[in-house]
Amino acid sequence: MKTKIILIFCVLFLTLGLSAQKPWTLQQCVDTALANNRNVKQQALTKSTREISYQQARQNLLPNLNASAGQSWNFGRSLSVNNTYQSTNSAQTSFGIGSNLILFDGLKMKHNIDARRADMFASQADLEKIKQDITTSVAAGFLQILMNKELLQIASDQLELTKTKIEQRKGLVAAGKMAEGEMYDLIAQESKEELSKLQAKNTLNLSFLDLAQFLELDHFENLDIVAPENLSESELILLSADDVYSSAITHRAEIKGAEYRLQSSESNVLATKSDFYPSLNLGAQVGSGYYKLSGMSNSSFSTQLSNNMSTSINLNLQIPIFNKFDVRNRVHTAQISVESNKLSVVNARLELKKSIQQAYYNALGAKSRWDAALKSETASREAYRFTNQKFDAGRATLYELYQAKSNLTQVLSEQAQAKYEYFFRIKLLELLK
Repeated sequence: MKTKIILIFCVLFLTLGLSAQKPWTLQQCVDTALANNRNVKQQALTKSTREISYQQARQNLLPNLNASAGQSWNFGRSLSVNNTYQSTNSAQTSFGIGSNLILFDGLKMKHNIDARRADMFASQADLEKIKQDITTSVAAGFLQILMNKELLQIASDQLELTKTKIEQRKGLVAAGKMAEGEMYDLIAQESKEELSKLQAKNTLNLSFLDLAQFLELDHFENLDIVAPENLSESELILLSADDVYSSAITHRAEIKGAEYRLQSSESNVLATKSDFYPSLNLGAQVGSGYYKLSGMSNSSFSTQLSNNMSTSINLNLQIPIFNKFDVRNRVHTAQISVESNKLSVVNARLELKKSIQQAYYNALGAKSRWDAALKSETASREAYRFTNQKFDAGRATLYELYQAKSNLTQVLSEQAQAKYEYFFRIKLLELLK
């Protein structure tokens, strides 16, 4: 019983906590999306792999050190200590340790380090690009919710106006000043506006669902957001497309990523060309062994290890003469990759400029529609007020009242859509800068 009571209280407190959840800010949504997004995590792993490759490229400059041990048995004829063969079995144990250092390889390792460093920086830029795209998508979803909230409020306000009109008409019907049949049109209009409100509510819920799925939240029923404080028109500055592009071209992640990949391909060409040059290696070995002939007197294991100790140092020069055109073809392939990456850099710059110009002119268009809607709102409200007065005085039909009210609703909706599109384009330009 005590356990059940504790569980009931836990569920109760959890429910109260969910219902009392504070609204999310835009920054909280962005931070949550970046923390939960699987593409970010996947790219972070790729970046770690590139870092390991870069470290290994640097560590290839170090000499290696390897130990070895071997055991062999000969049956039938074996080499004796006086360097003659005898018909006897033998066994040999060998130990060794050796090291090798590359003195010259045509600077291949140096160019490989440069290539892996560029790959690492490109991977970091790709990670930043994913984060920037997520930030843009979250901002778009956030503003979509704010817009749908305003559209829902418009639908609710229009429905309340109709309900108020119905209550007024009920008094007139009760007083015998208006036929009861005229109420049916108002009731039908109320039903239509209730449907519009339900549709606006459903659209808002879907936008919350989209945001919750993007944030990878399990539930969105209690999700709510708070509008940013700097979302007023007076605090918004429309940046010019040229200024945004001049700034973006120097630090945008997609541009940096393309440039780093170009640097990597250029270093790969130099690393491949290094195979045309001779290579020089320095090696050193220390070894010993134990040799045993069957049926004969053999020195002890420790004595032989001491007496058979040998040390050697060697230089190995390898000069390439003909390799079936393998190096030449690999160089050509690497050069093709350079040309491809050059085109990628140009394409990334063009796409960035295109995105900035589109955002700028879309912002101008949204601002123009917003200004026009603001002017139209004043005229539409006055038209509705005048038609409502005429309707109350019996000089206008219910259809004319519906038409004036519908025009006002449409203008308010267009105003909200243009306003939030303008907000989004402004924020997009700020993110692209």
